[in-house]
Amino acid sequence: MKEIIGIPALAHASNSLVLPEQLAQQAADAVRELLAEAAAENTTRSYATALRYWAGWHAARYGIELSLPVPEAAVLQFVVDHVVRRSTENDLTWELPPVVDQALVASGLKAKPGPWTLTTVRHRVAVLSTAHRLKQLPNPCEQPAVRLVLSSARRAAVKRGERPRKKTAITLTELEAMLATCDDSLEGIRDRALLCFAFSSGGRRRSEVAAADMRDLRRIGDKGYIYRLEHSKTQQEGVTATSTPDKPVLERAAAALEEWIAEAGIQEGAIFRRLWKRRVGPALSPAAVAEIVQRRAKLAGIEGDFGGHSLRSGFVTEASRQGVPLAAIMQMTEHRAVSSVVGYFQTGGASANPAARLLED
Repeated sequence: MKEIIGIPALAHASNSLVLPEQLAQQAADAVRELLAEAAAENTTRSYATALRYWAGWHAARYGIELSLPVPEAAVLQFVVDHVVRRSTENDLTWELPPVVDQALVASGLKAKPGPWTLTTVRHRVAVLSTAHRLKQLPNPCEQPAVRLVLSSARRAAVKRGERPRKKTAITLTELEAMLATCDDSLEGIRDRALLCFAFSSGGRRRSEVAAADMRDLRRIGDKGYIYRLEHSKTQQEGVTATSTPDKPVLERAAAALEEWIAEAGIQEGAIFRRLWKRRVGPALSPAAVAEIVQRRAKLAGIEGDFGGHSLRSGFVTEASRQGVPLAAIMQMTEHRAVSSVVGYFQTGGASANPAARLLED
């Protein structure tokens, strides 16, 4: 067997060669593994949850197991089962039978009875669409009827005055009140450091706080630290020429972080960890980060719907109040689109907009 353009001839016997269909299956498995490795942990978890719900809903609704491709009619039924609409009697209604709804709640697939937000429904449909694309199957989610129903549902929700629910922003005023609840116990020291780190480094997401690791933390003299954010939701490709991964943690935030690291004896691994009295455990989960924010807000007596994202929203709102240039804000938050940053401006940021004072002297 001759060598072709520098490629060695195959020395294996023909019966040891990989058949095309076997090679195709190996490639498909490799692609799935690559996608799984590249996806964020939260994304993987949300996709698994969505597909489990699809399977449970389909079994409860039709009495048969879910199989791909899913008929277009089933996708349309899924949408109207979960999206609220105004009936001809001017009442709000949806199509999911109560017995099916109760069964889904009892099985743990659904948190509570009733319709979902349109955002949740769109996410579940998008996950099913991705499953069809990966298997190269006819995609019912891309059919015109499904797209039309979803877009109509969005317009109808807007006409009813519904708006996306956002977590209450934690600006500097709220943050100071929350920090005042952090005592000198190990838990208080940790929570103070966590709140300061998340806020001052650009309003880090709860998943980014949970994933913060000592290997990415660098001391810069007596000024504080530089935290290198290698991966974020808006920077899925990692560090690029246009990325700004170095996030400063300075002054009060640096002092709080330094105290926590010293008191907890952390030298490597996760920065923010679970605690059992005086014993330091493994890394906090993203949900635990949100719980800390909620608990500190409650202790401070602040009213609102708080969560991990409150720090991110609050950072952008506070920065806009103080007149920080948009480019500087985006450099800290890692946002790529101006529209995304503007979406975080909450009450207080709007009133501080200089464009609102054109009639003043």
